[in-house]
Amino acid sequence: MGLTQRTAAIIHLDRLAANLQNIRARVGPEREIIAVVKADAYGHGAAGVYPTLQKQGIRSYAVAFWQEGAALREAGARTESILLLADTPDGELDRLLEYDLTPTIFTVETALKLNALAAAAGTVRPVQIKIDTGMHRLGFPAGQGAVEPVKRIAAMENLRITGAFTHFSRADEPACGATERELAALLDTVALLRGAGVDIPSVHACNSPGLLLWPESYLDAVRPGDVLYGLCPVEERYWRGQGLRQVMEWVSRVAMVKTLGPGEPVGYGATFVTERVTRLATVPVGFADGYSRGLSNRGKVRIRGRYAPIVGRICMDQFMADVTDIPGVERGDTVTLLDEDLPAWEMAEMLGTNVDEIACCVGKRVPRIYTEEETETT
Repeated sequence: MGLTQRTAAIIHLDRLAANLQNIRARVGPEREIIAVVKADAYGHGAAGVYPTLQKQGIRSYAVAFWQEGAALREAGARTESILLLADTPDGELDRLLEYDLTPTIFTVETALKLNALAAAAGTVRPVQIKIDTGMHRLGFPAGQGAVEPVKRIAAMENLRITGAFTHFSRADEPACGATERELAALLDTVALLRGAGVDIPSVHACNSPGLLLWPESYLDAVRPGDVLYGLCPVEERYWRGQGLRQVMEWVSRVAMVKTLGPGEPVGYGATFVTERVTRLATVPVGFADGYSRGLSNRGKVRIRGRYAPIVGRICMDQFMADVTDIPGVERGDTVTLLDEDLPAWEMAEMLGTNVDEIACCVGKRVPRIYTEEETETT
């Protein structure tokens, strides 16, 4: 497709649906799939991807904060379960009742406050219990130390425990031994809780690396995040052949082409100097759009089906690419910044970060275009 605007992130909903079907085939029909749509669906736009997930039969979602849960409700998720994975401040607990959200509980004090609010409203609120098995962020300590506080929560008349879960710290490292220990710690803790009379209907631990590498962690439910959007959360050798496709494609257009002679400095700080007669294409995207300044003099884009290196520093709103070896480049040509051949994992490796940051940092001023058909942008 020919891009007529400055830039856009094209979200391939057909790939999203196919990724979800891939996940379902792995885990089987008996397990619940909790679609993780925090951080605006990892930058893909929660409101934009929700209809596809809903059509695919997803009835459970996870976000980080109540504001994200409220936004999902407003996007149409009226009756689905929405789990909050992070903390809700005490002064905002009433929002959980307002938007029918399921909080993660990891202190008795928060449970007492929420129980009082639910009692005043004449309702019983679902909650899930977080067990800390090694990440050491949130959660009751694994083992016997979780039993008494969780028993107290289970006894609260206006709260109903619907599940217990943990989050793996190193599931992308299959040889380190951490995942086996953390999974065992969760299951041992749940056994202690059940032995103490606490009803735990659902137990889950499996994140995206777990889906690819740890089938024993599937348990009652799985929480796909990265893999839902085709973002590689493991070493590339483990990703090959998994049949998952990157959902986001990021494109822009050539704003100007100019020719420079040898010895000409390019961009802020003159960090690149031409060594030959050079044709430069200016691309109207910069770090304010989420295109990392760390790609300066390192990254590459694709124009007319060929790769062009980025030269000079990436600016707030623009950058330059060397198109000397690409015949015929002109104003208006499509520039591909990110797609399956310029994958998020490759950019993440170059920047020393992870795929989540690449996708989540595509800024709000980059419009999302949703499509259910394959498009040709080069």
